[in-house]
Amino acid sequence: MTADGTGEVGIPPLFAHLVDDTALLRPRATAEPVEDVVERYLAARDDSRYGGLVGHLVCPVSRLPQLVADLARRGLDRPVDLSLVVDTGLGAVPKALSTVLSRPNLLTPRSVETAAPPDVDAVWLERVSEFVPEDVVPVVEPRRPHVGDEAGTAAWLDAVRRVADHGCTPRLRVGGPRVSDVPDDAEVEQFVQVAVESGSGFTAFGVADVVRPAGNGAAHGLLNLVVAVARAITSGDVRGALASTDATALAAELAALSERAVTGVRQLIAHCGVELGSDSGPGARLARLGLLAR
Repeated sequence: MTADGTGEVGIPPLFAHLVDDTALLRPRATAEPVEDVVERYLAARDDSRYGGLVGHLVCPVSRLPQLVADLARRGLDRPVDLSLVVDTGLGAVPKALSTVLSRPNLLTPRSVETAAPPDVDAVWLERVSEFVPEDVVPVVEPRRPHVGDEAGTAAWLDAVRRVADHGCTPRLRVGGPRVSDVPDDAEVEQFVQVAVESGSGFTAFGVADVVRPAGNGAAHGLLNLVVAVARAITSGDVRGALASTDATALAAELAALSERAVTGVRQLIAHCGVELGSDSGPGARLARLGLLAR
């Protein structure tokens, strides 16, 4: 049992509640039953070894009624921290939030996440902010252009800056079912640099594994992103961190970060969306790399 009474051990500040579960966002054709996803999420969250690694359960608005019904059947000892993803239009957000807020024993809203048009402006962002309560974080993902579109990439990065300047949290998609969901290393580097320059935290979505697998088109890894942020803060080789497949080297670099550096990194990278599968999950793999021992 830890000093804060959570029962979680071995999770240092660099990884505390970093990993959000995005399994409910799968496309309809491969979607799992809500109850299966919730069962795994709760087991991971309440695990005495690695539970402190787990952050929010990410749920699209369209699946919220099923989630509420499933949670109502369970005897929860504490509510689920929820990231609500807008997939049915902004107009559905007030009703969805009302549903969540009326069930504080089941759910605690932490963020509302939505995609944004490439030309997102202050008027659109203000509309999002109006829907979101003050203690809930508005997260906005400007749509990224196709790889190789230099003008589109510049416009995308300008949109990311506008999102950050408006007080919203930018979101970066780093993987997914389509090849186009995976940005190249240069695009991720540019996004991270914008986050560092603006001082804005960001979230990543679509993280495939602890470390980026070898091969072209592979989604970006958890450790790659965290090391990339650490290097960006000190003007280091960000692109090299993103391209690396050497888990041991990346882990050693993170283990050597000072307490101040860790604070700086987590102020910038708030959450990473990962599908918590039926295996031992990222906790066991991070532990084997020596990253979860206090």
